[in-house]
Amino acid sequence: MTDVAGAATSAPATDVLLDVNNVEVIYDEVILVLRGLSLQARRGSLVALLGANGAGKSTTLKSIMGLLPSEDGEISEGHISFDGQEITEFDPAQIVKSGISLVMEGRRVFEHLTVHENLVAAAYTRWREGTAGDDMRLVYEYFPRLEERSNQVAGYLSGGEQQMLAMGRALMQQPKLLMLDEPSLGLAPLLVREIFDIIVRLHRDLGTTILLVEQNAHLALEIADHGYIMENGRIVLEGPARELAENPDVQEFYLGMSESGERKSYRDVKHYKRRKRWL
Repeated sequence: MTDVAGAATSAPATDVLLDVNNVEVIYDEVILVLRGLSLQARRGSLVALLGANGAGKSTTLKSIMGLLPSEDGEISEGHISFDGQEITEFDPAQIVKSGISLVMEGRRVFEHLTVHENLVAAAYTRWREGTAGDDMRLVYEYFPRLEERSNQVAGYLSGGEQQMLAMGRALMQQPKLLMLDEPSLGLAPLLVREIFDIIVRLHRDLGTTILLVEQNAHLALEIADHGYIMENGRIVLEGPARELAENPDVQEFYLGMSESGERKSYRDVKHYKRRKRWL
């Protein structure tokens, strides 16, 4: 495990699928959000990116996905490489074609289209070529509830079903890297566990590399291979997920546990920034 301010553990070039190297992001030409952020995702790994609200987690995913210009943001320093190719200047369509899919926070399905139409729209070009039928069957295999509701308008699905649909749409693009932004947000505990079980199956069965942004640190570290902790736009701690889960600082500030293993309340840790050893 490494206590860092922006440096990620290096890996052999052939093993690294995603490489975010010393990236700075500014909004409106003045607001610095990411401050020399570096992280990597090895092929076939499940990587968790953790941090409090405002740490820069969603901005990191938007940087990778080429979505910053739509929000008056830009990468001012550093570069992003994927599968051996630099994608820093790619637009979102190019990035999707290169093999990256993003399930955004809040799901964002096409509410006025049916479940089936949402999935077709996600793989429009390949559907025209007659190559997306197998992907549709794969989505229904992992999300049988979607098949049951294939003719239902997406806006009338439950929150959990909409999250499944958002993930199914991402799978229709046959991603090499699947990025998930807060998949547990707004879901009941039983649904959260179901969604995480599906994430584990996708990773295990398909070998898909997954970058998971999540505030539920306990569940994220439970299923991840490797983890990164973000604070104030930079990586402050990274290492194997099991080691992070056993780190006293992570236990106190993200898992709500004291050094004795007792559960701590928010009131106990709300001034945590004053006590963090990495800041």
